[in-house]
Amino acid sequence: MARRVLILGAAGRDFHNFNTFYRGNKDYDVVGFTATQIPDIEGRAYPASLCGPGYSKKGIPIFDEANLETLIPKLKVDEAVFAYSDVSHETVMHLASRVIAAGADFKLLGAKATMIEAKVPIVSICAVRTGCGKSQTTRRVVDLLQAAGKKVVAIRHPMPYGDLRKQVCQRFATLKDLDKHKCTIEEREEYEPHIMNGVVVYAGVDYGKILEEAQKEADVIVWDGGNNDLSFYKPDLNIVVVDPLRAGHEMAFHPGEANFRMADVIVINKIDSAYPEDVELLRDNIRQVNPKAIVVEAASPILPEGNPRDITGKKVLVVEDGPTLTHGNMDIGAGTVLAEKYGAGELVDPRPWVTGKIKETFEIYPEIGCLLPAMGYGKEQVRDLEKTINKVKCDLVVIGTPIDLRRIVKIKKPCIRVMYELQEIGLPNLKDIIEDSGVLGKKKPAAKKAKPAKKAKKATSRRKKR
Repeated sequence: MARRVLILGAAGRDFHNFNTFYRGNKDYDVVGFTATQIPDIEGRAYPASLCGPGYSKKGIPIFDEANLETLIPKLKVDEAVFAYSDVSHETVMHLASRVIAAGADFKLLGAKATMIEAKVPIVSICAVRTGCGKSQTTRRVVDLLQAAGKKVVAIRHPMPYGDLRKQVCQRFATLKDLDKHKCTIEEREEYEPHIMNGVVVYAGVDYGKILEEAQKEADVIVWDGGNNDLSFYKPDLNIVVVDPLRAGHEMAFHPGEANFRMADVIVINKIDSAYPEDVELLRDNIRQVNPKAIVVEAASPILPEGNPRDITGKKVLVVEDGPTLTHGNMDIGAGTVLAEKYGAGELVDPRPWVTGKIKETFEIYPEIGCLLPAMGYGKEQVRDLEKTINKVKCDLVVIGTPIDLRRIVKIKKPCIRVMYELQEIGLPNLKDIIEDSGVLGKKKPAAKKAKPAKKAKKATSRRKKR
């Protein structure tokens, strides 16, 4: 008999695992998905039109992960499959314990079972945590490929939070396409910078169909990863970004550690704001678990859009990238760095004024502190974000999000937006690595082995919580 499967997800990797491994597989019957991290996913269904044969016309229901203990016996689940990203190893094993105690097996699918092979070269950019600087690394790689004369198409990790039937395969070539597909703030933050650089972006639900379309118009495809998830495609060059502000997390979070171990190239970002001993800890761990990886050091210099001197002495509300502060666990972002650099008189705590869905975010992630996450997974959340910003008593709003938030919400206060790009330091650099990798048609040289360290180490950021 087919094994009854419950997929634990967050509207991304879970759907991909179903499409690549379970759909059409007579050995398994997926009886449900669970949801977490992203609001308002539970209660929906994975559409029957995407399920393939053998499934109800109602599709596959999506439940709240909080009800795991009752769902497993009720649905007669044989195995629960973990399928979302950027969680600690401890969290994964707590889930495993809950599943086992409820009477089911616990399972993880690996890269071989879920990576799709392409007809064109794939350069993947992944990370060990949310907020490492993956986006600016992706933009840098795209720029280098374009400079080499290649037609580049970006495929972004899924964020299908609307009508899944309409999001099977989405193509974004202009800013109007963002409106056409009713994109959330999170989607716009990832797609818009590529579009502004003349790069077509694909995303959606079915990454087999997406690849079929994307490779029709691409010389090279860049996989723009989400959170710290694995690439959905088998890469010809696998670049992984690590963060010395959270040194040790590369060995403590899933599936970030898997990325860390599989990387061809490891980019140590934020060198300019890290402690030297944390950078050395990262290097020790690289030598221990992935000595064949090529290591690139880089900074993320802050580029203010507006007069940063307006910050000096002012009461400032800092709005940062939402996922970086929430499941990325960061207590600082680009907006904070700019505010502190130019002598803000006070970072205003938004919590007395938060409303609706934004208030719920602080209840789930109380460690955010005095920063405001730019959450916008739906219209209601965007509306509550706008209300909160305009209610906060401050002199100035510093926008640390990857896009100009003012295009989405009406901010009735003076604003300064922060820009940031990847800046490699010394050699090796990404240009030389890409030229030698094979994605431009040249033979990839054998990597030099590094001396092994004594033991891979864990650590936490030395930055103080606000």
